[in-house]
Amino acid sequence: MIEDNYRHRGLRNKLVKKLALKGIKSEAVLKAIGTVPRHVFFENALLEHAYEDKAFPIGEGQTISQPYTVAFQSEKLEIKPGDKVLEIGTGSGYQACVLLELGAKVYTIEYKQKLYETAKDFLPRMGYKPNFFFGDGSKGLPAKAPFDKIIVTAGAPVVPTALTDQLKEGGILVIPVGDKEKQVMLRIRKQGGKLLKEEFDYFAFVPLLGEQGWKG
Repeated sequence: MIEDNYRHRGLRNKLVKKLALKGIKSEAVLKAIGTVPRHVFFENALLEHAYEDKAFPIGEGQTISQPYTVAFQSEKLEIKPGDKVLEIGTGSGYQACVLLELGAKVYTIEYKQKLYETAKDFLPRMGYKPNFFFGDGSKGLPAKAPFDKIIVTAGAPVVPTALTDQLKEGGILVIPVGDKEKQVMLRIRKQGGKLLKEEFDYFAFVPLLGEQGWKG
């Protein structure tokens, strides 16, 4: 049974206010962050950290992203209810839950088998049911393409052509691109067969592994 009590909800409300002060404007995104119980992704001993605005290790060399980062990427995706969204890097599954709260139909792919199996077992028990896939997310998910939106939750050395190829006309890709220490957040729109690129702030993500990402 997932416990989500008055105290947890109060901590979430404080987090939502903090994200709004940091510049997150989308009411839908703030509501989603205020709904998903982030504490359930943490060991009990770490409960105090669950609603701090910072990333936290989840094993396998991966992290649960900082709430501001999750909110920032989610806002830049401009999700509309019913959008078919591909998430590269399931990780803990927290970002997938936020996307589902926004009304997206989510396809999520994870490179690390242990994380894939954990999320696939855990999220449905929370009531969240994205479509789970195990494999090389840098190659996207061609069997399920095209997608309205694609979000990459790991830092890529370059924008994988597989992902832009799997984007619908009018679609949006949000991806951090740079070196292994620091990446710039890009939003890429496919319009008239062209890729229109916008650059935002710098972030620090774990590396995107795979054929069109970092090797090993």
